[in-house]
Formats: sequence, C-alpha cells, structure tokens
Amino acid sequence: MTIKGVLFDFSGTLFRAEPTESWLRAVLRDADLTLPEGELTEAADALEAVGALPGGGVAPRLPEGSEDLWRRRDQSAEGHRAMYTAISRQVRLPDARLHDALYERHMLPAAWGPYPDTAEVLDALCERGVAVGVVSNIGWDLRPVFREHGLDRYVGAYVLSYEHGIQKPDPRLFATACDALGIAPEDTLMVGDDRRADGGAAALGCAVHFVDHLPTARRPEGLRPVLDLVG
Repeated sequence: MTIKGVLFDFSGTLFRAEPTESWLRAVLRDADLTLPEGELTEAADALEAVGALPGGGVAPRLPEGSEDLWRRRDQSAEGHRAMYTAISRQVRLPDARLHDALYERHMLPAAWGPYPDTAEVLDALCERGVAVGVVSNIGWDLRPVFREHGLDRYVGAYVLSYEHGIQKPDPRLFATACDALGIAPEDTLMVGDDRRADGGAAALGCAVHFVDHLPTARRPEGLRPVLDLVG
C-alpha cells in the first residue's frame, strides 16, 4: 500500500487546547475581573469537571435535555456554540457574560498549541510529496490557528464539519477531503485520537492510525509513527 495523502484530526491530534485554568484566567483578565486564587482554582476545576472547554479532552456533563443537541453539535456553528455555552453555564461564574467570553476565547489561536512533533511531521510529509488534509468535527474556522502557528503552508485542504453539515464518522466527510486533495481513499491514511469518529474513515477504504489524546508535554513524539506508516 502506498500512502499518497494523510488526513489529520485537529484537537488532540495536531493541536491541544490550553489548560482549563489558563483558559479561565485569560477571560477574567480580558474582562478586567479578578477572583481570589482559591476561588479561581475552584471555578477552573468545576469547568474541567463538566467538560466545558471544547477540545479539552474531558467527557462533558450534559445539561438535562441536551442529548440531541450534543449528537449534532458539530453540524453547525450555532449548534456548537449553543452546546458548549450550555455546558459552561452549569458552573457559576462571577459574571454570566463570561460563558460567552470563554467560548470566544477557545476559538483564538492563542488558546491552542501544536504538539511538539506536529511541525516536524507535517514538514517531512510535504518533503516526501505526501498531500495533507485536516478533517475536524468543529463549529468554527480553525484555519487562523494553523496560520498563526506557521503550519497552514502544509495543509492542502480543510474539511470542517460545520461547513458541510455532516460530522465524523460519516464517510462523506472523509470522501470530501480525499476529493479535495485528489487522492483515492485507498491511498489515504487518516490520523486521529477518536476511535469512533476518526475510525469512520475505514468505511471509505482509508487506512487509520490512532494517537493518544494527551497533554502536549506527555506526548512529545506521538505523531512520528505516521512517517513510518507512510514510508
């Protein structure tokens, strides 16, 4: 099997969201609000416990009656925002407007950091002539994150669920990415951290490789096996 194209998931695969406490601190600072250190830590822990930070890796605690919205959250920008602000609002904060501010913050490039080997692996793939695409279940435009971190030049196609109204594991999303890169599914490798969502590429005929959704410091070389798989 010759791999001509690699599709990557975004959160937990190429990038990791900032820690919840950093997320909350930034929003409080921008709102010119302060909390005693103990209260800030408690609020951050509470946000972490309910899974309020999109892409943070913690399974969310859903508000009652929101199960259907959760299942289709990544199919539209409106649904994504509604779901995650509802999750956040389960935690009491000093100003109710902070919940929307938290959502706005998580869309900023500053809220995301690439894994230590992301640039190295993307650069090596491009040096080998392997096409690269990003396929993400998401409710906002992540392209500025790649541009800010100098990684946009490696990506030939972005296929984002909210722009197509479908989400992984639907094979149509992976098919759209393969078409955009001009690569047949059987010549494509999908790399992600979610066995259900990212594993949907297998139904299309893509090879699939999984990485662990871990903090960046705990996964310094998780992407490097991709280069061996590509050959």
